[in-house]
Amino acid sequence: MRLCRPLLSLLPAVVLAGCASEHASVASVLDDFHDAASKADEARYFGHLDENAVFLGTDATERWTKDEFLAYAHPHFEAGDGWTFVPIERHIETEGNVAWFDERLASEHLGECRGTGVLTLEGGRWRLTQYNLTIPIPNDLAREFVARIREAE
Repeated sequence: MRLCRPLLSLLPAVVLAGCASEHASVASVLDDFHDAASKADEARYFGHLDENAVFLGTDATERWTKDEFLAYAHPHFEAGDGWTFVPIERHIETEGNVAWFDERLASEHLGECRGTGVLTLEGGRWRLTQYNLTIPIPNDLAREFVARIREAE
């Protein structure tokens, strides 16, 4: 029993270290995903999406499967025109082989954005299952924007 107590006291540290490692792995995937987009590296960018991935864009009509999103992005990437989103703040949670996150992003062309999504661990590799890009609207401006959107519909 004397031997078990010291070993059991280490268990929380081992669990926390595992969580930190998983969070770092997910953060690394997200960082590389954004870096690939900024460099118009199509293979690397789309390699982070699993086969059933869905990308939700800033327009309400933008719900793309991986293949649909690739068809949209291909001409841009082929021309060397990527898009740059720089993480400002990120929160990651993991549970088993699933991770979810939210991140604030800086973008020269869209201003501050928010990315949220889900990753799954497949064969020891984290891959994006869903990514949702939004443009947060300050509450004080929301009514005006809603009215403008309704006018445009």
